[in-house]
Amino acid sequence: MHLIDTHTHLYLEAFDEDRNQVIERALSEGVKHFFMPSINSKYFNRMFQLEKQYSNRIHSMTGLHPCYVKDDFNEELAKVLDQLKLRKFCAIGEIGIDLYWDKSFLKQQQEAFQKQIEMAISYQLPIVIHCREAFDEIFEILEQYQSQNLYGIFHCFSGSIQQAQKVVSHNFKLGIGGVITFKNGKIDQFIHKLPLESIVLETDSPYLSPSPFRGKRNESSYLIFILKKLSECFKISNEKVASITTKNAMQVFKNVDF
Repeated sequence: MHLIDTHTHLYLEAFDEDRNQVIERALSEGVKHFFMPSINSKYFNRMFQLEKQYSNRIHSMTGLHPCYVKDDFNEELAKVLDQLKLRKFCAIGEIGIDLYWDKSFLKQQQEAFQKQIEMAISYQLPIVIHCREAFDEIFEILEQYQSQNLYGIFHCFSGSIQQAQKVVSHNFKLGIGGVITFKNGKIDQFIHKLPLESIVLETDSPYLSPSPFRGKRNESSYLIFILKKLSECFKISNEKVASITTKNAMQVFKNVDF
């Protein structure tokens, strides 16, 4: 079985004690590729070192996470652009709008999101979107670029079926992770009504561990629990879900040599 974790923060400090073991466990479960979203420039070197250590397995994105958008965001975006000029990336992400913790930087988040979308269009890269309590704000911006071949992944999707359908209609895949295994997650109630071709697997590790590990550190080997839950929801085999979602991820990250 060939799986792809389309969203894992393997470079974070949460893995400093056992990072190699975490990766080996995932490989043993059939996770063949790992895609690392950027949060800010502080972690660039850690990402690149890890990518070099596991070349052809681990792939880096570049971008500024909305929770790190402050008054100095243009300085951070300049570093993102510098990196795009220097080397190859698989995507721009994770980018978007987060109004859960702090609404005071909404204007800056909107501007940062727009500028990074324009970078993605310019460099012909997909985007990976972070959206928390900001669905309308995200789509207000996305619709401005709908005609410009913008595509990617709506990371950690946890909205309604109507929102899911809107995501898919805009040429985005739904990133499905641990939330689908939560009793109060709700997406397991309607996910089977969507085409499996619109779904990619992710962990968002070290965050959002699936049941039965909820509340503990997440890791890419737990992707198998998300796979099994999707298999239950669609009433098809694990192998079929793995095959289709892996193909979907490869379509998004088409500039990567798999």
